[in-house]
Amino acid sequence: MEKKSKVKKVKKINELLKFVPNTLTLCNSLCGFTAILWCLGVYGKSSENNSFNYLAIAAVIILLAMIFDALDGFAARLFNATSMHGMQMDSLADMVTFGVAPSVLVAILAHRLNEINHLQELPVLFIWFGCAMYLGCAALRLATYNVHALQEKKSSDTFYGLPSPGAASAVCIAVIFLVHDYSDNLVELANKLTYTMPFYAGVLGLLMTSKIKYIHVGKYLANLKRNKVQMILVFVILALIIYKPVITLLIVINLYICSGPVMVLFNSLLRSDKKCSV
Repeated sequence: MEKKSKVKKVKKINELLKFVPNTLTLCNSLCGFTAILWCLGVYGKSSENNSFNYLAIAAVIILLAMIFDALDGFAARLFNATSMHGMQMDSLADMVTFGVAPSVLVAILAHRLNEINHLQELPVLFIWFGCAMYLGCAALRLATYNVHALQEKKSSDTFYGLPSPGAASAVCIAVIFLVHDYSDNLVELANKLTYTMPFYAGVLGLLMTSKIKYIHVGKYLANLKRNKVQMILVFVILALIIYKPVITLLIVINLYICSGPVMVLFNSLLRSDKKCSV
């Protein structure tokens, strides 16, 4: 009887543990929802400096959501709780946090800057187009990822197209850096970013739906023990993040984004050189 009761307890614990990944996924989506609310809080503030701080906080919340996004997959593998339901939930949460929230963040930032700059209708349409491109491409990227996950038996060490968390982190760290750097000179900030941020968001959207290969960061970090050079590089980056977090993350994230197109260009040049030598 004691053995049976112990087996039942273990089964109950296992069943409860299988809820952990979905709980973490829900935390991811709630971070996205909270970030959107912080963005909307801008309109209730008369002080322009204070309103931009709200956007910086929203960006930080989106970045924190990436912790939940990483942990839910880890927990699913750890507790053997991977499922179709979990995969669909993960993509829906990513759509909210890394699709809708960053596009709202850029749109409200650009509109607020537009008010400071006293520009006309063209920037408004431009802002909408850039943010809409980011949002639409994020949806296409996540749907494509789900289809590939269903079709492929083995996971790859690379992604095709910029991952949506990578695109969202690029938007968020740019907002944090620029708001922090130019918070004392809003006119200069407005002149620089009214066009830049929506354009940047649109480019990130196109990269998400591209066929360009990107390194799988999670698997890259998992293989650190096998490669001492990679380990040293990661430790150096972590040390720089502790010393200068915002500027280091800005550089590292944009280097990662540029790595895909640069490798495509490098490979195409190699092929052309081989053809010429033949």
